[in-house]
Order: sequence, then structure tokens, then C-alpha cells
Amino acid sequence: MPKPQETAVYTHGHHPSVLRSHTWRTAANSAPYLLDRLQPHMRILDVGCGPGTITADFAALVPDGHVTGVDRAPEILERARATAAGRGLANVDFAVADVHALDYPDGTFCVVHAHQVLQHVGDPVRALREMRRVTRPNGFVAVRDSDYAAMTWYPASAGMDAWLDLYRRVARANGGEPDAGRRLKSWALRAGFTDITATSGTWTFSTPGERRWWSDLWAERTVASAYAAQATGGGHATEAQLRAVSAAWREWGKQPDGWFSVLHGEILCRKEA
Repeated sequence: MPKPQETAVYTHGHHPSVLRSHTWRTAANSAPYLLDRLQPHMRILDVGCGPGTITADFAALVPDGHVTGVDRAPEILERARATAAGRGLANVDFAVADVHALDYPDGTFCVVHAHQVLQHVGDPVRALREMRRVTRPNGFVAVRDSDYAAMTWYPASAGMDAWLDLYRRVARANGGEPDAGRRLKSWALRAGFTDITATSGTWTFSTPGERRWWSDLWAERTVASAYAAQATGGGHATEAQLRAVSAAWREWGKQPDGWFSVLHGEILCRKEA
């Protein structure tokens, strides 16, 4: 039987403006809802690990266990290996994988984790079923995804309203679901989980440094990344419109009262014995 394949296109790509965001992520700021469940002996699978910063944090937190980071993009795994090597971690490895068809036996891992992944996949329910399959009885599947429609900011900006509308259209045209955060519990129920703890968490960008960092990376991403190419190539926006959105991001970043909040949905699903 052929393995199912992901049908969605990864909207962000791995442009430097994207990697600045991805390498900022840590277990503390991106998986706090999971950390008190980790034990030193655990074997963890980190799905969609990207440059490996969260993966490396997990490896440090389970010194008697092992962490495997997987991603569909081979090139980003070289960055992840360098991250782990730079921290002197020996209990971690990385491999190319498709979350819809993980090449691991049933019940391999104590924890299967995915951060900002299900919003980009073709079939999130199938992905969760596969994550459940490779989890040990009484182990956990932990998933966190942002919800774009729930993102909010101040002061109001017509240009940033245009950004949000454009991003959601591009992501859906790519086969993803940008408002995944609110759907995680529903997807988990459809995947067969019955013991689900659903929570939420936020990132907030408000200090001058935070505003500058967040606005600069989105301003750059809007005109110079895979997302920009998809926006123009798919007929969703012209280059002039992208430049206007980019300028709106930079203008927001200059506002002394600027504030931006990213809402994430979170699910911690225990696999029944």
C-alpha cells in the first residue's frame, strides 16, 4: 500500500527572515504546556523540527533519554544537526520524514511533539493518527499551532489588515489551515483521542526591541521569501501590494504604543493504555 503524502505546500519556506523566527523558538517559549510532563528517561519525537532549537532543548531536558527531530526539508536538518552539535548534545538525531507516514514502529516514543506544523499539512487528522500510532500507551502527543484570525495588534493598520487577509488566502491556497489553533481539539477527537487537555498560549511583542524584530522579519518575509513568491505567483497580490504590506509592518514597528499578540492553541493528548 503506498504511503500517504502531504499535499500542502509549506508557506513560509526557509528564507533568512523565516529562520530568524524559527531559531528564536525554545522549549520554554514554544512548549511550556508540555514541560512538566517530561522525565529524564523519555524518548521524544519532534515533528517538523526545523533548525532544531526546540529539539535541542528537549534533548537537554531528557539526559537519560533520546530525542529524534524530523522534517520534510533535508537542507534544514543540517542546520538542526549543527544546533545540537554546538550544544554538545549526544542524545539526539535527525531524519527526513513525512508526518502522514512516519517510518517508526507502533509505540516507539514516549512523547510526540509538533510545533507550528499541523497548520501546514494536507491532512491534519491523518497526521495526528500517525503521531498517535508511534506513541507508547500512556504517552503523549503534544501539538501547538498559531491561529492567524485570532492574532491582534495595536494601533489599527489597514495595511496589516491587508497582510492578515493575504496570508490566510495564500496559506489556504497552499492546502494548509492558518487558523489551526482553534481546530486542534476537534482534529484530535477525529483522530481517535479521548483524553485531551486543550489550552492556549501567546507570544507578545511590545518592547521597542520586540517590535523592531517582529516587524522587520515580517516586512522582509512579505517581499523576499517563498511566501512572497507564492503570493504573486498564485495571483493573490501584486509586487506593489506586497511592498505596501511590508511598509505597513515597518510603520507599525515604529509605533511607541505598538503591541502584537500571537494566539496559539495547544493540545496534550494522552494515548490510552
